[in-house]
Amino acid sequence: MLIDFLKALLLGIIEGLTEFLPVSSTGHLILANQWLTFSPKFNFLFDVFVQLGAILAVIIYFFPRLWPLNKTSSEKKSLKNLWQKILLSVSPALFLGFFLNNWIEEKLFNPLTVASALLAGGIILIWAEHRPRPSKFLQIKDLPLKTAFFIGIFQCLAMIPGTSRSAATIISAMLLGASRQVATEFSFFLAIPTMLAASSFSLLKYNLALSANEILWLASGFATAFFTAWLTIKYFLLYIQKNTLLLFGYYRIILGLLLLFIFYF
Repeated sequence: MLIDFLKALLLGIIEGLTEFLPVSSTGHLILANQWLTFSPKFNFLFDVFVQLGAILAVIIYFFPRLWPLNKTSSEKKSLKNLWQKILLSVSPALFLGFFLNNWIEEKLFNPLTVASALLAGGIILIWAEHRPRPSKFLQIKDLPLKTAFFIGIFQCLAMIPGTSRSAATIISAMLLGASRQVATEFSFFLAIPTMLAASSFSLLKYNLALSANEILWLASGFATAFFTAWLTIKYFLLYIQKNTLLLFGYYRIILGLLLLFIFYF
């Protein structure tokens, strides 16, 4: 029981650290599950719960900016515009996810797909950072609705395991003219409806009774993912103010090669 409890804590930390960084939480969990795992069906539920912990962290962190509490009429108008962009941007992923979710889980959740996506994403991230580009949008309110929609289309690439939802949205936003700070913040905002929808859909397919120990493991993983994700969001936003994302590109390539080595060589 103690070993499983420690597994839950460690997997929660991994989820919280990687969900909002452009490095693919899926790739890390697949690697971690080679040594830290539960039964296949409970493992599926556990992954959903730790993701919900990470979602709660981003909701609470940005709550003052995303909810119309104690705001002036001008601020409420700006907030309404922000939510229009978020919902428009998330619509392509919700539409495609509804129809393709089962096929993706059956065909693409394998080490080769994850490793390939990590490698490709790392190369693209490095290329995007080296590509000369003026930042046209220095605040999220400057993002046109059309640009937000195109970011949402690129977010659909994250349905490929190993791509990273965060990487897909940050890279596409930067290429479309957003500053690194704006791209990252908008990626966090998009995570809320996208991850809530994906997690809720996954929970609807689960119908197994839980033991007291399993409930404890779920609660532990959820809480650990929440606190780790909250800290990750805070310090990642500080990091990108003065640094590029090149480090994450190199890290993705190393992890992708490591996955290939472990599973095929």
